[in-house]
Amino acid sequence: MTFKLTAREKSELLGEGIITVILLLLLNLSILVLINEIIRSNPGLESGIFQIKESITIGPNNYRVWSYQNFFILFMVLADIWVVYWRLMRRYRQMQLRHIISELHYIANGHFDHRIPFTLKGDHQRVVDSVNALVDSVIESMDEERKIEQSKDELITNVSHDLRTPLTSIIGYLGLIENQQYKNEADVLKYTHTAFMKAQQMKSLVEDLFEYTKVRQASTKMTYNMISVEPMLEQLAASFELEAEKKHMEISVKTTPKNLKVEADAEKLGRLFNNLILNALKYGKGGHHINLKAVESGAKIIFTVSNDGEQIPQKAIGHLFERFYRVESSRSKATGGTGLGLAIAQSIVALHHGEIHAESNEKLTSFVVEMPKRVNEASR
Repeated sequence: MTFKLTAREKSELLGEGIITVILLLLLNLSILVLINEIIRSNPGLESGIFQIKESITIGPNNYRVWSYQNFFILFMVLADIWVVYWRLMRRYRQMQLRHIISELHYIANGHFDHRIPFTLKGDHQRVVDSVNALVDSVIESMDEERKIEQSKDELITNVSHDLRTPLTSIIGYLGLIENQQYKNEADVLKYTHTAFMKAQQMKSLVEDLFEYTKVRQASTKMTYNMISVEPMLEQLAASFELEAEKKHMEISVKTTPKNLKVEADAEKLGRLFNNLILNALKYGKGGHHINLKAVESGAKIIFTVSNDGEQIPQKAIGHLFERFYRVESSRSKATGGTGLGLAIAQSIVALHHGEIHAESNEKLTSFVVEMPKRVNEASR
C-alpha cells in the first residue's frame, strides 16, 4: 500500500510551499536592492562590472551579457527551487513520521493484529519494517507466554485429577477400617492392600512428575561420559527379564558395530530406555518380542526399541509424546501408567540434541531415537 497524504496535509504542504516562495522572493528583492545600492554608491565598482560585462560573450554569435542582474536572478531562482524542494520534502517526511507514530499508538491501544500497511522510501521504510517486525516478535512472545500459562494450568489440572483418584480410594478404604466397617481380619488386609497399591500409584506419579519437570528445565545439568552401547542395553534387558517373562515376552539386543560408543549422560540415557522398554511391556499387548537395536549412521547413532504387539492407531502417533496422553483412557488404569513416560523420554532426547519419533504398523511398533555420537563443546 502506497503512502497517501490526507486532504488537510496536502493543504498544509501547499501552504508551506506558498509561504516559502513569498519569503524567498522578499529575500531576493532585498538582496537585489542592496547590491544595486552598493554599486551606485561606488563608481569604481560600477566601472569594473561594466568592463567585465563587455568582455564576456556567450554562444557562437558572441552575445554579450547586458546586465549583471541576469546572473543574480538565475542563481537565485536555482537556489530558491532547491530551498522550496528541501522545505517541502522535510515537511513531507515529518508527515510520514507522524503517520508512523499514529499507527504505533493504534497498535499500542490493543490492536495487536494490525501492522503499518504503507510503504515508504529510505530510512522511514526501515523504521516501518522494524516496527512491524518488533510487533510480530512481541505478539509471538505473548502467544508463547499464554501457551506456557495454559500448559501450566493443564499440568496442574491433570496432576490434581490423577492424584485425587487414588487418594479418594485410600481415604475410602482407610475410613472403612477407621470406622470398623469390616467383618473380619481378611477384610482389613484387603482394604489395607488396596490402599497400599493406590499409594504406590501416587508415588509413581509424583516421581514421574518430578523427573519430567527436572528434565524440562533449561538449566538441567548434564554429566557426559563415553558409554559402551551394547553392555548398557544388555544390562537394561536383564533388569526387565522377569517382568518380560510374566508377560510371555523376550527382550533381544543388537548393536552394529559391536564396540559402538556414545557420549551421553548415563543416568538420563538409562531412564530414556527404561521408559521405552516399560512402554513396550505395558502396551505391547499380544506381542512376544521386544527388540533393542543400535546402529551407527555417520556422526549419529540410531536406537530402535520395537515390539510386535498391538498396533498404535495412526491418529494417535502424533500425540504420543504429549504429557498425560494415553491412546486409550482405560489403559492407564489397567497398566498403572502416568502418561508422562514418553514425555520424559522426549525431553531426555532433546537434552542430548537428538530426535525421537514413533512408527507403528501391523508387524511392529517402534520408537526411533537419533542421537549424535559425540556432543559439541558448545552444547555442553
